[in-house]
Amino acid sequence: MQHTVIPTRPHSGLGIASFIISLTAGAGLVIVFGIAGVLESQSGGMDEESAGAVVLGLFMLLAAMAQVLALGLGIAALVQTGRVKLFGVLGTVFSSTGLIGTVLIVLLGALLES
Repeated sequence: MQHTVIPTRPHSGLGIASFIISLTAGAGLVIVFGIAGVLESQSGGMDEESAGAVVLGLFMLLAAMAQVLALGLGIAALVQTGRVKLFGVLGTVFSSTGLIGTVLIVLLGALLES
């Protein structure tokens, strides 16, 4: 009996990196927005000049930049030839969803503040 080996294409390393970075950055954004929401809901709200607010803002910017990096890696994984594109698609979708959500939440906060 002869066995035939079916050649498989490897997953894209860029796609896997995009997927992992987008999930990590997305979880970071959820945590940052959750902490900011809890701090804002306390009596008196959160002082925008405090060190805690600055640190939260920096973490939000870091997570947003990580989402941009994940989006770039995901797009790069989609244009690679001879690779499975599953993780590239997932990384691109998750990072673009995280970026759009972040922009919408920031715009909503700016509109409610004015």
